Amino acid sequence: MAFLLFLPGEISGLVGSRFAVYEIRMAKSATIFAASQQPLSLALLVLPHCSILEVASTLDPLRSANRHLGTEAYRWRVVSPDGGPVPLTCGIELPSSGALATAEGADVLIVIAGYRQSEVTTKPLLRDLRRIAPRFRALGGIDAGGWVLARAGLLDGQRATVHWEDLEDFAATFPEIEVTPDRFTLSGRYFTAGGAAPAADLMLHLIRARHGPATALQVAASFVTTPRPGTEPQITATRPDPRLDARVARAIARMEARLDSPETAAETAAALGLSPRRLEQLFRENIGLSPAAHALGLRLQAARRLLTDTRHPLTEIALRTGFSSAATLTRAFTRKFGAPPSQFRKTR
Repeated sequence: MAFLLFLPGEISGLVGSRFAVYEIRMAKSATIFAASQQPLSLALLVLPHCSILEVASTLDPLRSANRHLGTEAYRWRVVSPDGGPVPLTCGIELPSSGALATAEGADVLIVIAGYRQSEVTTKPLLRDLRRIAPRFRALGGIDAGGWVLARAGLLDGQRATVHWEDLEDFAATFPEIEVTPDRFTLSGRYFTAGGAAPAADLMLHLIRARHGPATALQVAASFVTTPRPGTEPQITATRPDPRLDARVARAIARMEARLDSPETAAETAAALGLSPRRLEQLFRENIGLSPAAHALGLRLQAARRLLTDTRHPLTEIALRTGFSSAATLTRAFTRKFGAPPSQFRKTR
């Protein structure tokens, strides 16, 4: 059974067309997150400078599901922007089966991206992505893959997430997207995950939806892990270390949430119902630093990431990491890393 569907919002990239008509079969338009015994084929568009863990977290749960099911329920291919091997952050190259055009025929296209996504997401790639997008039942983005889909205009009006370090920039850049801090999101025919571990949770969710909870639990057990729900926030899921005292963990969570407007150690202690001296003692016992030193370290690490991953001016980076001026940041940064921010950014 087939029907005709007008999709004006999805054809903006088709040159010379005011509208287009797509013939979509009922089976083709069904969500991939539903019980099905039909094989699901996926194409992974892997961009340079992403993590091998993100690729593995996406593919290995599917491989394991095939093993437990005793059938090829999931099939996949890896493609790249130019059809060649993809350099990953660990220094190895991931082979690909061809350029983006070779992804056609798959049910799902998943974009996996990491560092320097603004550099590797070229205009030709975005053009090709817009052109090919309507041909898939579903599209996904892992880590900075959400940025790529958004730059292509595919996530307008959708709910999406990216890695927690980039959520603020992502929301500011794409106000038309409903940005959430969730581990992963499902929105219409689009899905996004905030990093490697959330990608594994997303794949376990897919396996559970298609083949039931028993299979998903078997796959999770194979990797000695426990699935986390997509609605769980990234930052509280990856932190705190369960070996930490719960009060220290809560204090660290407050520090991470207030990088741009840090509170004093006394204010943190009061918020947790502790004396400043007791909080100091707990931090020394658990992480070997004072609360103030740990909070400063978090802010400087955030500043270093912004220097490496963005083009924001130093004054803005200072304000976003809780420093009163670029000069104040420069002094603290130089003491911590042995070089001023300007030199650090230049060498990176």
